[in-house]
Amino acid sequence: MHMATSELRGSSLKLTRIESVSADATVRHVDQLESETLDTFYTALEGNRPITTAEIGLNAGDIIVGPEYYRVDLM
Repeated sequence: MHMATSELRGSSLKLTRIESVSADATVRHVDQLESETLDTFYTALEGNRPITTAEIGLNAGDIIVGPEYYRVDLM
């Protein structure tokens, strides 16, 4: 089943801490994120709250790396 882009943009996402990353994963370092995206990322982590694709500008399956690895997952 494929979701329309408009459905995905409003989808709820969560950040999941992971230990390893597959070789084919899309990985972005926190230094590569726009300032608004970075703020939303840290706010979501600190508050352990879901975010939407429109808020963060990342896709499900993306990996964000800083001191730890986090995968963006659909809820």
